[in-house]
Amino acid sequence: MALLAGLTGGMGSGKSLAAEILQELGAHIIDADKICRSLVEPEKPTWSEVVGLFGDQILNEDGSLDRKKIAGIIFNDPDKKREMENILHPMVFSEELRVFHNIRQCENDALVIVDSPLLIESGNYRNMDKVVVVSCDQEIQVRRIVDKGIFSAEEARKRINNQMELKKKLKFADYILENNSTVEALKIKVETLYRDLKNLAS
Repeated sequence: MALLAGLTGGMGSGKSLAAEILQELGAHIIDADKICRSLVEPEKPTWSEVVGLFGDQILNEDGSLDRKKIAGIIFNDPDKKREMENILHPMVFSEELRVFHNIRQCENDALVIVDSPLLIESGNYRNMDKVVVVSCDQEIQVRRIVDKGIFSAEEARKRINNQMELKKKLKFADYILENNSTVEALKIKVETLYRDLKNLAS
C-alpha cells in the first residue's frame, strides 16, 4: 500500500532540504508550490479567478502574476489572503491527490511526500496518512533566511511571525525533524524517517 505523507515547516526551517534528501533516498515528492504556480499560468481558469480578485494591477507585462505584489497585498490584508486561499487550495489538493493516485497505480508500495509550507493552515494535513514537521529555533531560521539574501533580519522575523506558531504545528505532527544543527545531522534524521515511512508504505 502506498503512503502519502505531508512535509511542512516554516521559512528557513530546512523543509526544502529535507524534501531533497527524501527524494534522493527514493521518495516521490509532490511540490505544492510548483502545483500552485502551474495552476495560475496566464489564461488558465484559476489565473482568471485570481486576477478577478486582485485586478490587473497584479499582472506582469507578459500576463503572469506578480507574486511579490500579491504577497505584499495579502501580507497586509487577511481577508484577501483568505479569499485567495479559498480559490487555490481546493485546486492544489485535487491535483496532489491526482498525482498520488497515478504514482500508486505504477508503484503500489510508493512513498509519496507532499512538500507544503501551508499543510496545516490549509487543512490539507487531513488528506495525509502521516504528517512530518521540520522544527527549528527562530533565530536560526532568521539567520538562514538572511544568509540567502532574500530578506533582512527584521523582514524575516515579520514573515516568520505571520506564519502559524511552531508549537501549534507540532500538535499535528506524527514525526518531528529537529533541524538546529548541521546538514549532516539532518540527513541522518531524514534517513531514519525515510526507513520508517517506507516500511509503512510496504
